[in-house]
Amino acid sequence: MMIFRLIAVCLIVASTLNVEADEGMWLYNQFPKKMLKDKYGFEPTDEWLKHVRLSSVRFNSGGSGSFVSSKGLVMTNHHVGADALAKMSTADRDLVKLGYHAKSAADEPKCVDLELNVLMNIQDVTGRVNEAVKPGQSAADAQLARRAVINTIEKEAFDKSGLRSDVVTLFQGGEYHLYQFKKYTDIRLVFAPEKTIAFFGGDPDNFEYPRYDLDICFFRVYENGQPAKIEHYLSWSRAGAGDNELIFVSGHPGRTSRLNTVAHLAYLRDLQFPQTLDLLRRREVLLKTYGDRSLENARRAEDDLFSYQNSRKARIGGLAGLQDPAIMNKKKADEAELRSKVDADPKLREKYGTAWDDVEKTIKFVKTIRTEYNLLEAGQAFNSELYGIARTLVRMADEDAKPNAQRLREFGEAGRASLEQQLYSEAPIYPDLEMVKLADSLGMMTEMLGADHEMVKKVLDGKSPRDRAAELVKGTSLVKVDERRKVAKGGKSAISNSTDAMIRLVRTIDPRARELRTQFDQQYDEPQRQAYAKVAAARFAVLGSTTYPDATFTLRLAYGTVKGYEDEGRKVEPWTTLGGTFKHAEAHGSKEPFELPESWLKSKDKLKADTPFNFVSTADIIGGNSGSPVVNKAGELVGIIFDGNIQSLVLDFTYSDTTARAVSVHSSGIMEALRKVYGATALADELGH
Repeated sequence: MMIFRLIAVCLIVASTLNVEADEGMWLYNQFPKKMLKDKYGFEPTDEWLKHVRLSSVRFNSGGSGSFVSSKGLVMTNHHVGADALAKMSTADRDLVKLGYHAKSAADEPKCVDLELNVLMNIQDVTGRVNEAVKPGQSAADAQLARRAVINTIEKEAFDKSGLRSDVVTLFQGGEYHLYQFKKYTDIRLVFAPEKTIAFFGGDPDNFEYPRYDLDICFFRVYENGQPAKIEHYLSWSRAGAGDNELIFVSGHPGRTSRLNTVAHLAYLRDLQFPQTLDLLRRREVLLKTYGDRSLENARRAEDDLFSYQNSRKARIGGLAGLQDPAIMNKKKADEAELRSKVDADPKLREKYGTAWDDVEKTIKFVKTIRTEYNLLEAGQAFNSELYGIARTLVRMADEDAKPNAQRLREFGEAGRASLEQQLYSEAPIYPDLEMVKLADSLGMMTEMLGADHEMVKKVLDGKSPRDRAAELVKGTSLVKVDERRKVAKGGKSAISNSTDAMIRLVRTIDPRARELRTQFDQQYDEPQRQAYAKVAAARFAVLGSTTYPDATFTLRLAYGTVKGYEDEGRKVEPWTTLGGTFKHAEAHGSKEPFELPESWLKSKDKLKADTPFNFVSTADIIGGNSGSPVVNKAGELVGIIFDGNIQSLVLDFTYSDTTARAVSVHSSGIMEALRKVYGATALADELGH
């Protein structure tokens, strides 16, 4: 499953490149129409691009989706919607496991804290951002000046339009674009299948192919208490994608690192990825053990456990790519060639010649703080929702006392509504699970820093990690939303006078965490941003400007063809079928995770066995593209992205269409299942209308 979830790590990316094959996660305002026309004979019009863009949706939980009806209906993956499903579930009603079908509008329950965004406008603000940083400024002053102008641009845009306004860094400082989104926060659940068919094959089949998954979920956006009236939505293709057909994927790829310097890739390979894997494995084991204690525990931990399992498998695949000498040698050769061309031109050498060495200097620096930074500032030592709430309250009080331009980015006025939606979420928090997670992360901090470390002593306060975690969770009232609002309203005085255990803990940690944040921003992020901007400029000068930036969880348009592949001499067809689903279950003894839900077993004879179910294409995708619509030249929806095969896991660093494939659910398979398995006739009739 290609879901994009952020695990706090020190990772910066950059890119510009020459493209080949079907490579490219293209910006909508820089889409290569001529390149596409030269290869496929199709040139999308500006109106076509606008329609697909405005039909595309971003989930704040980390994924993509699309409008599929004029009445606000949104389709995404089950695993993208699982966060919302879990927050609406109870011990007596597990929506993740059992699924849900609203038979009428009155049956559509409201999601707890889900936010959906639609990209309305894009404006290049590179000049204004760069003008704020004066020649000769120190990295520290440059970082503060850049943050100030970005905060100001966002606030001005928000005040003028009322739209969510985010300045997005592209080409790692080569360009800055203002993205403005229409935001929906009244989101209601319409349909979700059972998890056993949405994630059929479980972890063994994850990132594999062939697949047989109905990984879909439908929500509806509301405005003023009524289903939103949507102008731009995707028509539904009943035939779906055809063999070798040109298709497009519109979604929000999370992060790629395709043109990091070789030194940066080595840092990821030798330090960052292995340590991230250690963290993922640790938390996976913790939640699995917790979940094994009872069915209710398993339900509470299910969504987070899936996320860690998924991320672990994805990181293993990515690390394998970095450990592949063929990939790294190609990176070294490409970098050497570019640098030689820069060095051969006196003007280019003077402007950009030190950029690669400057990146390496920032990496050497971040190694000196990364352990403490990740534990304290990135919060890996405090794996607790309650701690996160407390820190937001403490920092919000401090930041609100400053002018908007001087605040940390996450506390800027333009984004306040989204921040408060999460802060005051009514999502359930389970104290027993909080204790287990916090105790383990406090133990990890003790292991990594040592029991005699000054900060460890302050945090543990003379107790064991387990006892301290219990004391902190039992000693906070922040599980109550009203209490959070009360503290927030009281500002700095309420924080200073609070006896809440979590707030007191944050007050103890925050001075050092902020110091680390400042060092990271001013000695790693800003100088690396400037260095990578030079790398980008050098690539533009040498290779030309027909390129795309690395993925940044911003809306992109990719293209490719429906196409099978060969794996170790075995021909892999591009299609699976509904009938093949039952055979796949039988081949595994119909035992978990290959056990089909009762609804499917009862409907087997109703289904048209040769209906396409899942299919693969050469489209360039990565985590975050989960839920992305797959559309044809007519702008019709022919499928929905939900995964990539195992060979696609190197796409973080390099593109290949030899065996790497994007995996989608086919539109005709979705329609067949809705009508004949679930009897969701009204929903099926609404699709595309």
